[in-house]
Amino acid sequence: MTQQTVPEFLHRTVLLEEAVDALAITDARRDGVYVDGTFGRGGHSRKILASLSAQGRLIAFDKDPQAIAAAEQLAQEDARFSIVHDSFATLDAALAERGVGQVDGVLLDLGVSSPQVDDASRGFSFRGDGPLDMRMDTTRGRSAAEWLATETQDNIEKVIRGYGEERFAFQIAKAIVARRSVEPISGTRQLAAIVAQAVKTREKGKDPATRTFQAIRIFINSELEELEAGLTQAYGRLGPYGRLAVISFHSLEDRIVKRFMASKASVPQPDRRLPIRAVDLPQPLMQLLGRTMPSDAEVAANPRSRSAVMRCAQRLPANGGAA
Repeated sequence: MTQQTVPEFLHRTVLLEEAVDALAITDARRDGVYVDGTFGRGGHSRKILASLSAQGRLIAFDKDPQAIAAAEQLAQEDARFSIVHDSFATLDAALAERGVGQVDGVLLDLGVSSPQVDDASRGFSFRGDGPLDMRMDTTRGRSAAEWLATETQDNIEKVIRGYGEERFAFQIAKAIVARRSVEPISGTRQLAAIVAQAVKTREKGKDPATRTFQAIRIFINSELEELEAGLTQAYGRLGPYGRLAVISFHSLEDRIVKRFMASKASVPQPDRRLPIRAVDLPQPLMQLLGRTMPSDAEVAANPRSRSAVMRCAQRLPANGGAA
């Protein structure tokens, strides 16, 4: 029997230069410790490592076994790099286990990677027919097919409406429950066809199943809950002037990132009539450093980057003030 090899799918790292620049790995910070919360195929990690000194250190996270295999090879090549097979929502525990206190920068590149989308066996896309899996980590948890086989119609509707912002969520959930009473829903194109029959109208150029697939994927992988936990832990580990850069690909993610950073950059305003010295006024915890989107050239070369938005913020020292 010939050995089967896992096909290698092309991955183009989004906002590669911009994301690493946002971490501000200057000469004074090249010896620092950095975190890549989503290794993927290592584009950002390799760029970060190229910016670090021999004393610098990079700790990366990923849930995907195929990404872990690629990361382990990099770890063998570069002693400054280590990989954690888990979500960045475990950042606190992972850093503590490795004796790391503060870090100088954290990068999170959210969503699903091109190799995951293009590999039909992962079940993330309806463009190719494959098993309805959708798990980032195929070694644990329920697949999308297992969830759809047992979940109530009400909960399926809530997931599709809440995580997919799908106005036809009721009709889709009803159609799914009706179909599963006849046959198991186990394939990506099978689910896409069910959604297409339930959705009567759709925006031009958008497949009727897009929002449903997004919603189920986000739910199966607890993506928004992990994002909220990861942001909190990343902020808690940043040293003074440490940078947090987050690349998101849809409004639900971006809204969480925007609100989190804004909450750390704002302070309650005291009553102006009170005699409070300027030095005693509450200080912001972070400084917002703006929003970045892919250039026209990057979108032309990689259309999947078109929805990307990167937000960056810098942790301020206890007494406030920018670097």
